[in-house]
Amino acid sequence: MKIAIFDYGAGNLFSLKAALQRNGAKAEIIHDMKSLDEYDGLVLPGVGNFDPAIRSIEKDAGRLSEAMNQGMPIMGICLGMEMLFNRSEEGKLPGLKILDGDVVMLPKGKVKIPHMGWNNLKIKGESKFLKGVKDGSWVYFVHSYRAAPTSKGLVAATSDYGVSIPAVVEKDNLVGVQFHPEKSGEVGSIMIKNFIQMCKEAKKSKK
Repeated sequence: MKIAIFDYGAGNLFSLKAALQRNGAKAEIIHDMKSLDEYDGLVLPGVGNFDPAIRSIEKDAGRLSEAMNQGMPIMGICLGMEMLFNRSEEGKLPGLKILDGDVVMLPKGKVKIPHMGWNNLKIKGESKFLKGVKDGSWVYFVHSYRAAPTSKGLVAATSDYGVSIPAVVEKDNLVGVQFHPEKSGEVGSIMIKNFIQMCKEAKKSKK
């Protein structure tokens, strides 16, 4: 499977690329979405700040929606997930408005911000992305904001950090994760393999 990682021009994407390759995918970093048709899946990584990331992706927003509507599996990690919503308290620009809801800051004064470290998951129900992941599994977070989806039905798993954090949101071929699967050891590997499997199934259904 050929999976594209979209580069917003911030941060080191090497660990994400290495994690995808280690789990059986061919991963390439792209800077625009002109060649998106050549790939079987897309990852929006969790590095950078909201407004600059939105600026770098907004010219491709139509192409992104088109790929999603055609069934391409897309995974948004941390910032990549937050961008999918309507707006974020981190920035002034509107989000991509692919998922309904806002992104809000973690409760100041109640918890240490940023939330940095391992936290466990409460799995809510059936999820392609979480297949084989045990309830209570630990994953690695680095974030100051959390999603507040309009529909609770989107949330496949939560994590508690002074407040309930939607840790995994899933809608058809779209997955958003607040943590970093590429830094979450064996549990993260299971999830990455599941995403690669989603890409395989989507490719097969197109034939």
